[in-house]
Amino acid sequence: MLTKIHPLLQFSFFKQCEFSLEGKGKNLYITFDDGPVAEVTPEVLELLDEYDAKATFFCVGENVEKHPEIFDEILKRGHSVGNHTYHHIKGWNTNDEEYYSDIERANNLIKSNLFRPPYGRITPKQHYHLKKSYRIILWSVLSYDYNKMLTKQRVWRNVRNSVTNNDIILFHDSIKSKRNTLYALRNTLFYFSAKGYKFLPIPY
Repeated sequence: MLTKIHPLLQFSFFKQCEFSLEGKGKNLYITFDDGPVAEVTPEVLELLDEYDAKATFFCVGENVEKHPEIFDEILKRGHSVGNHTYHHIKGWNTNDEEYYSDIERANNLIKSNLFRPPYGRITPKQHYHLKKSYRIILWSVLSYDYNKMLTKQRVWRNVRNSVTNNDIILFHDSIKSKRNTLYALRNTLFYFSAKGYKFLPIPY
C-alpha cells in the first residue's frame, strides 16, 4: 500500500518540501496531524513518555484555541509543534489570500516555522509564497490510520513494512483515527525502540 517514492513528487515544486530528514544514527520522526483534541492527544503524550520519545504535532489553530492546556502540555514535554492552518483547509480549493490569512491566524497561536498543508495539497503559487517563511514538512511514511476500512493491525503493518532511517511518519491525533493510531503508535515505539532507533522532534 505504501511507497517510498512520494506521489506528490510528480509535481516538481514539491521537491523543495521535506519528506525525510538527514542525520547520523538511527532516528525516526513521528508526526501527528489535526490536534490537539482532548479525547486523543493526552493518551498519545503518555505513550510517547513511556518510551522517552519526542514527536512533532502539526496543530489546527481552532483546536489549539479550544484546548490551550493540551497545547501547552505538548511543549512542556519537549515536543515540537507546527502549523496545520486554522480551519484545516485545503490549499487547492482555497483563494490564496484566504489561505495565507488562515495560516497566519493559526501561527498567532502556534508560533512555529514548520508548516504542513492539510492533505498535502497546495498550489505552486502557495508553495512559493509559504516557503519564504516556513519549512514545508510532508512525510515519507503514511500510516493510513484515518482509514476506518483498515484494521489497526493493518495500519501497524503499513508503518512497520515501510520505515527506513530518518523517515517522517504521519499519524493523526484525531477522534476518528484514535483506535488505529494508539495501536499502531504503541507498536511503532516498541518495535523500533528495540531495534535501536531514537524518536526525535523535527527541529525548528
